[in-house]
Amino acid sequence: MGAVLGLCSMASWIPCLCGSAPCLLCRCCPSGNNSTVTRLIYAFFMLLGVGIACIMLMPGMEGHLKKIPGFCEGGTGSSIPGVKGHVNCDVLVGYKAVYRVCFGMAMFFLLFSLIMVKVKSSQDPRAAVHNGFWFFKFAAATAITVGAFFIPEGPFTTVWFYIGMAGAFCFILIQLVLLIDFAHSWNESWVEKMEEGNSRCWYAALLSATAMNYALSLISLILFYVYYTHSDGCTENKVFISINMLLCVGASVMSVLPKIQESQPRSGLLQSSIVTLYTMYLTWSSMTNEPDRKCNPSLLGIIGLNSTTPAGQDRVVQWWDAQGIVGLILFLMCVLYSSIRNSSNAQVNKLTLSSDESALIEDGPAPENFEVGDGTSRAFDNEKDGVTYSYSFFHFMLFLASLYIMMTLTNWYSPDANYETMTSKWPSVWVKITSSWICISLYVWTLVAPLVLTNRDFD
Repeated sequence: MGAVLGLCSMASWIPCLCGSAPCLLCRCCPSGNNSTVTRLIYAFFMLLGVGIACIMLMPGMEGHLKKIPGFCEGGTGSSIPGVKGHVNCDVLVGYKAVYRVCFGMAMFFLLFSLIMVKVKSSQDPRAAVHNGFWFFKFAAATAITVGAFFIPEGPFTTVWFYIGMAGAFCFILIQLVLLIDFAHSWNESWVEKMEEGNSRCWYAALLSATAMNYALSLISLILFYVYYTHSDGCTENKVFISINMLLCVGASVMSVLPKIQESQPRSGLLQSSIVTLYTMYLTWSSMTNEPDRKCNPSLLGIIGLNSTTPAGQDRVVQWWDAQGIVGLILFLMCVLYSSIRNSSNAQVNKLTLSSDESALIEDGPAPENFEVGDGTSRAFDNEKDGVTYSYSFFHFMLFLASLYIMMTLTNWYSPDANYETMTSKWPSVWVKITSSWICISLYVWTLVAPLVLTNRDFD
């Protein structure tokens, strides 16, 4: 009897797997808005792919695969009589596997980005595909990823590397928009609490957060000069550090000028401090990709431990490098923040505007009554009158995020001519340092735009 009930319970999941986000939500999560739940599920898809890519970068994976009888070409495990390995296990591990897993994720999200162009509300038939059919979408993403492993090596790796650099560069700019939105929300929340009462406490908290960001930026600046420059060389690093230091100081001063404050009352040093700290991260990240080892010391060497890479050899691609860990943390913050952000006036939702701005509605709280016929809790479809975000751009952002995570996990290293190893190259350095300059320029433009475009409303 218990087995029959269990089978019936499993059967009740089948409509949910083919249905919408509310159906999935009623089984495993609290109540919420349909738009938020859908974004969180897509974020879970992304995180699942990231986890698989990280596993494939773990040391010793190729050896474990070759021990499987009859699986790999030239495997060392005990062979099964009459069975020979036909799988090239070199492609299933290391940076080649990361390229293919991220290729599958990127193509999946790019396909949905094209399908969801100009969806205005949940009444559109395409919205049902976006918000439901999760089993089939998971199967499609898996099929695309598995198919990527059958792509011949050839020029694929080099071409996909340069596409990944371009996409990661664009996602870095999106990261800046999300960080600025977070800073504005943070600043507004604490200023409101400061005005409501206990102003000294909240003012001290706001000042402390700003001071901490600037202190971390200053410490980073000093460490850059100490470890990434030398008196007899590393000219590029000296130029990069000095230019970004001056740009950050200029942007911080500009944010508190009377003219700027008059047109942009919400601007302040908290936002500038976050942009400054993010710029320091981009500066450090670019210097860690320099080919010259003397100007690019390993983190283990900096903290006093011996580097595991012998001199004269290329560093091993691994996601647990300091650069990869920080990049992963920023990636997780941005993807999750863009998935749960609710205010339609936020920069993150302005970034994902559909072509018809009036189609956007407030992604506010759902009604209190979520009960349906069977008494289960479900998500509320809050997009019948208009979408709360652009479906197409959301998927395009995840497409860029797939490329960014690919470059992060491989440390932005470039494959060599024989596609056997990965090495640091100058193009990665210039992409990152240029993105830092563009990031500061974009932030400065948000400060001066109301003074230049006086006929536009920037509220």
